[in-house]
Amino acid sequence: MTQNGPSQDQLKDAVAAAAIDEIKPWLERDTVLGIGTGSTANLFIDRLAKLRDDFKGAVASSEASAKRLRGYGIEIFELNSVGTVPFYIDGADEVNAHLHMIKGGGAALTREKIVAACSETFICIADASKRVDRLGEFPLPVEVIPMARSYVARELVKLGADPVYREGVVTDNGNQIIDCFDFMIDDPVAMEARLNAIVGVVTNGLFAARGADVLLLGAGSGVERLTSV
Repeated sequence: MTQNGPSQDQLKDAVAAAAIDEIKPWLERDTVLGIGTGSTANLFIDRLAKLRDDFKGAVASSEASAKRLRGYGIEIFELNSVGTVPFYIDGADEVNAHLHMIKGGGAALTREKIVAACSETFICIADASKRVDRLGEFPLPVEVIPMARSYVARELVKLGADPVYREGVVTDNGNQIIDCFDFMIDDPVAMEARLNAIVGVVTNGLFAARGADVLLLGAGSGVERLTSV
């Protein structure tokens, strides 16, 4: 704990613990969970390990998360063989009052979005610094087919973004990432669709058409449980 209250890592761990409490009553021996990617998701995985005998396994949104889950003896399933998952638990880079999010700082946005789409309940776990009134202060990631990178960047400029190629990063799907700087977003649902309509875009980091159902937000006063307004 810092002089001003819990550290960011402590807040992340608190929301990871709250997410365990959220799903624990619903776990059954045939339950397959959807698990996200990133530092907060990693803390959730660490806590989930103690329950590994209470559920069947997980679908992971990245190779890194799959490796961490396997390290705890949790079986990994392909989403195609599962169909839907009752819960998807993941963090966010930004989240607003409507539980629209920017995700993809770890370059796993496409797989995260696919697992989220196949989930019955999306639980977002985040510390209070991630809550914003308006999305866009965090650079919006866009996953692109490599040969389309320059074309997509030109189209992003037309939309008012400052696109920057994330050098040295290859996604688990073999694609590249463009980060959109100076790109504040007034209508996340409409912008998500508009960006996805650009030829060569695989997907973008706006999670608005399918936002979170529950936000567990770690603050100095404790964990807040929020639903979309």
